[in-house]
Amino acid sequence: MHTDVLVIGTGISGLTYAIKLAEEAPETNITLICKDKLEEGNTRYAQGGIAVVSNFKKDTFEKHIEDTYAAGDKAGDRGVIEFVIKEGNDRLQELIEWGTQFDRNNKKTLDLTKEGGHSEKRIVHYKDHSGAEIQRALIEKVKDFENIQYFENHILVDLITDHHTGSKNNRCYGAYIISTVDEEIIKITAKITVLSTGGVGQIYAFTTNPFGATGDGLGAAYRAKVKLEKLPFIQFHPTALFPKVEGETFLITEALRGEGALLKNLSGEQFMGKYHPLKELAPRDIVARSIIREMLSQQESNVHLDATGIDQTSLLSHFPTIVDTCRSIGIDPVTSSIPVVPAAHYSCGGIAVDEHSKTTLDGLFAIGECSHTGLHGANRLASNSLLESIVFSHRAALSSAQELNKISLTSTFYTSIPDWKGQHFSKDNEQEITLKLREQLKKIMSDQVGIFKTNKGLLAAQNTIKELYFEVVDLYNSNKLSPQICELRNMVSVAYVLVNQSLELTENKGVFYNHNYGKEAVL
Repeated sequence: MHTDVLVIGTGISGLTYAIKLAEEAPETNITLICKDKLEEGNTRYAQGGIAVVSNFKKDTFEKHIEDTYAAGDKAGDRGVIEFVIKEGNDRLQELIEWGTQFDRNNKKTLDLTKEGGHSEKRIVHYKDHSGAEIQRALIEKVKDFENIQYFENHILVDLITDHHTGSKNNRCYGAYIISTVDEEIIKITAKITVLSTGGVGQIYAFTTNPFGATGDGLGAAYRAKVKLEKLPFIQFHPTALFPKVEGETFLITEALRGEGALLKNLSGEQFMGKYHPLKELAPRDIVARSIIREMLSQQESNVHLDATGIDQTSLLSHFPTIVDTCRSIGIDPVTSSIPVVPAAHYSCGGIAVDEHSKTTLDGLFAIGECSHTGLHGANRLASNSLLESIVFSHRAALSSAQELNKISLTSTFYTSIPDWKGQHFSKDNEQEITLKLREQLKKIMSDQVGIFKTNKGLLAAQNTIKELYFEVVDLYNSNKLSPQICELRNMVSVAYVLVNQSLELTENKGVFYNHNYGKEAVL
């Protein structure tokens, strides 16, 4: 199969890119690859919203820029921060024009909330499931275009590069994709390939990411020798519901604290005042570390988030998903505190890209959480991720439209690219072994490469992941390739790079905290 543009991943980044490119270049054939159903992906789980300066009477671009730079521990690219924030309002208006609904106040203007690290109310939202609403609108819009086709239930296996063609163009030519239904591997060649594959939260035991967040784009990019940056900067969201709900970790949005919810230890004491003057609304890395310290000092498995002080009508109208989910496991946020723990949430690092989302491999773009743009620095400011997605997807689409006209490779060249070469091996116990190795990886990453790290723990993790890598290689070589093996191979690869890059860091910055470089004694 051949297409002009292949987009792998269908969250806000992939869908926005496809819509924008379809508008800019209506003769372009665009193919979308969905890992699950079109409605799935990290975007639909985003509760908070999009951070955009829209109330210019009280807010300014400069305030948002400074908030972003400060939250990133002054490690972000100020040039990138500036253009993302200044372009955000135009991109938000496009989402609205495409049918996205956002909450409005009595004056019919956008209802804005405040989250940790923000100096003003600027979070545009739709109740407490903003991501799901954005995903709904974008899917409806995508279906309006005849030049966009999509395939559900397919996973990225590998990028097609000079390694497969024997050429020396330093270029990507598409990808090999595997069906999760019949496990058939197909070759899709493309003039431009776009990775919008999300994060890698599943390498941790507790994560707000869905089951499919296994770093597929990062793993494929690593094998294609594409540059990866800042992988150790994994942001842990301070408040995830404890325990899990139907086997998955449920996020309790930061907006709840923005409305007045308080963090308390199991003795009922507020504790954030001991750690930061902004208390519950301190940047996420500080709140997450404070919670862990409190749990350790109290020898408890969680802390409590008390939302009982919020007006009941406001709580029920603004946070219906949270209230319903908590009630489903016997907790009523109207009258009782919510048990919470930090959980792996967002990758601040990823595939290195420029201001147009181009990677170090020609013909390959990366957008969304799988990319590293320089916006977040060492820690992401709340609700800046969806902002980053819509701005960079727009820029990538415009750049792609220009680049498509310059690509001179012939159809003969693309047809000469070999199909996937794989043999049909026995799959006895393959799924059982894959699951066991996956759980081992999650345990070592959570134990040694979590919120707090030590050099000793990182070295132990490095050795264990090396051993896991060789077990995965053996599994890969002795079995017919399956989606489960693809995911595991990506998880182990990304974890290995993440640990190696962690060992190269010699100071604490933002979300990265190594006790060997901190003021506290090793706990």
